Amino acid sequence: MAAQRPFITCHVLDTVSGKPAADIKVKLELIYPANATATDWTARTNNDGRVPAWTSNTDLNELVASVKSKLDDDDQMIWKLTFDTGAYFGKDKTFWPQVELRFAAKKGEEHYHVPLLLGPWSYTTYRGSVL
Repeated sequence: MAAQRPFITCHVLDTVSGKPAADIKVKLELIYPANATATDWTARTNNDGRVPAWTSNTDLNELVASVKSKLDDDDQMIWKLTFDTGAYFGKDKTFWPQVELRFAAKKGEEHYHVPLLLGPWSYTTYRGSVL
């Protein structure tokens, strides 16, 4: 049986090379509502520049289900993704040693995918496909 997809996934594309950015350290944090067990999830992008799974002592999907059960229908969660882009490009080879993305996730949604299009001097992001 295949593992359930995490509530949040991401990937990084190096816009200079036009290729996936492999081996970038990524950290995921729940900002709101504040989590009493303050958990961070960590990962590294794979050879395809993707984070298909997170490492932590707390299961992401179980925590999301618990948080969703306590939210009002119009409330949302605030999440933060932090990418260690300085280590990827090398010291003094990027203006962005770290890229931090905060985004809102609605109670009724099943999945969020956050792509990062990354260069040494600029970056952009968008809400990826929900499929």
